[in-house]
Formats: sequence, C-alpha cells, structure tokens
Amino acid sequence: MAPPIICFGQQPCGFFPKRFLWAKIVTARRLQRELGGEIVFFFHDSDHDSRETTTVLRDRHTRQEQALNFQFANKIQKQFSPLYAKRLLPDWQAKVARQLPNYVAPDLVEHFKAVEASNAADFCREMYARMGLLDGVRVERSGDADFRKRAAAIDDYFVDVTWEGEVVRARYRNGKLLLHKGADRYIELPTQTFGAAQISPTRDTRLRWMQSVVHCTHYVAGAGEREYLNEADAAGVTFVQRDEVSDSGLAYIGD
Repeated sequence: MAPPIICFGQQPCGFFPKRFLWAKIVTARRLQRELGGEIVFFFHDSDHDSRETTTVLRDRHTRQEQALNFQFANKIQKQFSPLYAKRLLPDWQAKVARQLPNYVAPDLVEHFKAVEASNAADFCREMYARMGLLDGVRVERSGDADFRKRAAAIDDYFVDVTWEGEVVRARYRNGKLLLHKGADRYIELPTQTFGAAQISPTRDTRLRWMQSVVHCTHYVAGAGEREYLNEADAAGVTFVQRDEVSDSGLAYIGD
C-alpha cells in the first residue's frame, strides 16, 4: 500500500497564523506519528479576501487585543487581487516591526523583520516557515500555475485576469467575468480569453480541485469546513476534525 498523505488546507491567515491553523498542523503531525506518510499543506493563496489576513495579537502587559493587517499598494489590490498578487507597501513591514515588541517575544520580532517578500501570501508562507510550522511539510499553492494545469476541470471557478493594470480574481458565471463589490453589486469586466493556469476554485469546488492533484488519504478539516465540504468529492478519504484549540481566531505566537 502507498504511504498515507495527510492534508490540510488554509488560505494565508495572518502574518502570524491564526491558532486554528496551528491546530490543523498539530493534528496532522499527530496523525503522521500514528500512521506515517507525509503531510501536505494546501496553501490557498488564490483567495482574495484581505480580511482573512487580519492578525489579532494581545498586548503582553495589558492583554488588550490589537488587530493588525497588511497594507497594500492600492484599493484594487486590497479588494480584488488574489493574495499572491497583493503587493505590500514598502514601509509597512518596518512600521509593524516597531509595534511588535508590545505583543510578541524578541525572536519573533527578528523573524518578522528578516522576512523578504513583496506580497501577502509569500510573507505569510515565509513567516510560518521561520516559525518552524512547515518543517517536514510539503506546501502546494493554489496560485501556482503548474498546480492549476494539473488540476481537474471544474464548472464553478474564479479566473485571474488583468483589470486596470492589476491582477484581479473574477468570478466566472454565465460567460461573464465578475468582481463582487458587496451585497448584489458587481463589476462586469471585458471579455478575456483565459486558460487553466488562471483558474482557481470556489468554496464548493475547492476540495475536488485540490484532491485531483494532492490525492490525499486523510484530510484535517476545521470546524467550519465540515459544514460545507462535499465529502463525496474525495471518495475514500478519511476526514479528521482538527484538534480543539482555545482562542482559535487569535494569532499563534508559540504560546
């Protein structure tokens, strides 16, 4: 029998990852100790929601919570670009680094200052690696063109296209490329040709699309994921609920 492939998925979720991602990693490592095999992190850096990267920290003295986030090059990027294409303002890192001693230990401040990344997704991935969270973990990125070309065709998807000089993630629906502005408001983009290297899945097609490349045997799912995942899209896969963790929405800083 082939060795197990233990997978978990998550979009970049803060420059220090949220504790629920840490819990997924802990669960995957426990399964690996029990079953062997390898761990795969499906890093969904095609996601475009900038709110997902909000990093909530507690002041080390007052315990008051503070929400920090990336600052992006412009409004179009913030609203519509995939996370791998959201360019960071040059002075953002230095500004945040000056605040971090109030919230995290000195070694994490130094890791943060040492990261070299021009976009939100790369910054998160490098920070997670510097924290040791990705040791021995194979990372597969949904924004990677090769991954996309290997993935199965899906009928519900987003397309990364160019608009106003920026890469944006448009929903493809009824032959139209649409940017969602909120509620029932959309911007319809001009028709463009596109190929598999530009396509990423919606929430409902993500599991099937991912599994067509990863071929995992076990999938570590968060509490919210189990509510919408169509487990029939990954026949034969064992779904495992991630371990419980307190303060799941706060940043994991090694405590």
